[in-house]
Amino acid sequence: MRARAELLEELRSCFVRTQTWQHAGRYISALVSWVPKRNGWSIAEQVGDATPDRTQRLLNRAVWDTTAAMSHIRRFVAGGLDAAATRRRRRGLVVGALDETGQAKQGRVTCGVKRQYMGCAGRVANGINTVHLSYVRERTGHALVGARQWIPAEHLADPRTAAGMGLPPGMQFRTKGQLAMDVCADAYADGLVFDVVCGDEVYGNCTPLREFFETRGQAYVLRVASTFMIDLPSGDRLTCAQAVTLLAADTRRWELRSAGTGSKGQRWYAWAWIATASPRHHLLVRRHLSTGELAFHYCHVPEGQPVTKTRLIRAAGLRWPVEECFEFGKDYFGLDQCQARLYTAIARHTVLVMAALAVCAVTAAHLRDRTDSQAPPPSTPDQPPPPEPGLIPLTVHEVKRLLADALHHPMPPDHATRWLTWRRRHQARARWFHQRTRLNRDYALVS
Repeated sequence: MRARAELLEELRSCFVRTQTWQHAGRYISALVSWVPKRNGWSIAEQVGDATPDRTQRLLNRAVWDTTAAMSHIRRFVAGGLDAAATRRRRRGLVVGALDETGQAKQGRVTCGVKRQYMGCAGRVANGINTVHLSYVRERTGHALVGARQWIPAEHLADPRTAAGMGLPPGMQFRTKGQLAMDVCADAYADGLVFDVVCGDEVYGNCTPLREFFETRGQAYVLRVASTFMIDLPSGDRLTCAQAVTLLAADTRRWELRSAGTGSKGQRWYAWAWIATASPRHHLLVRRHLSTGELAFHYCHVPEGQPVTKTRLIRAAGLRWPVEECFEFGKDYFGLDQCQARLYTAIARHTVLVMAALAVCAVTAAHLRDRTDSQAPPPSTPDQPPPPEPGLIPLTVHEVKRLLADALHHPMPPDHATRWLTWRRRHQARARWFHQRTRLNRDYALVS
């Protein structure tokens, strides 16, 4: 509760009207609650409003600075996790993890919607994609601290489409790598410092992004494709796959190391380290122990920073918490349940979800040494009971459950009835509107 109050107080300066700021706080509380769906209607019903008008106004038309709010959330997460790590005397690595996540959408009028590969669906589907930056404090916690929605070039090229989606005038097309540069530049402007920045092939194959990091003296461990070209000390120029075949054929070149703890325990892989023509660049290769699948990481370590295989492997393993941020954000806070269509509304919902996630992540980091009073139910029938049922470490999910219970407030006796009536009236109006639109279209065709 204290972390939520502190963050809301920091966000106060982003809002012109006090009523809008208070409703944003209720919106965040609804995201933390047990409501199954977190869209405009369900959130308005959860906070006690009679209609969704106030919630829709918060996302679409209210005057508040979304960019400044994200900046406050960024500093809140970094300060909270750093303080928790200092208190527990665990320095660890500080990693900025880049990745994108999507939300399936129907139709063609939502801002940024396009038929594209959706990682959340594992196939090509209709949806939107957003580039995120996660602040990862090793052995302490992690949370999302930056986001930029990817907008297709064809939406920006058509003024009518851009206006209908609420895109800012003069907005230029940016690739996902360029959006990652924008997100990281905002983080640097807010004083965030990363030991290493990590990302998958989308970002590792972006030359301007790598140059952006190297210009700023930022170490990185970025995934690259097997066809990525590297220069060897011998002067040869080979692809990553060719370099492994030539230089890492001997099994003695591979070392068994853990990439960190996952949901099923330690994640063990075989690793090989290949030098390049530059003393500041290296190729780190990961091989799956069962399938033999290879993953290539192009690494840059600025002068004056330690260059060890152990450090680079630890950094490569810390890219995965951003996936956990997406999982928490979608399953527990409704990151992918926004039904808004305009650019500003989607960004504002994302920011408020980031705020809810930040509160729970920082609280869990500070209470990691404390425990809950009741063990969670077993996930499988054969799961053994915990050795001490009253000593279950608090996680983000457990903190969310405690906050949801603490923030719950009773509704008026007729609240559910009023919402049922409103939904029926809205559906009737929608049917009438569609019928009138179809009749007007048929009449125009006949005429």
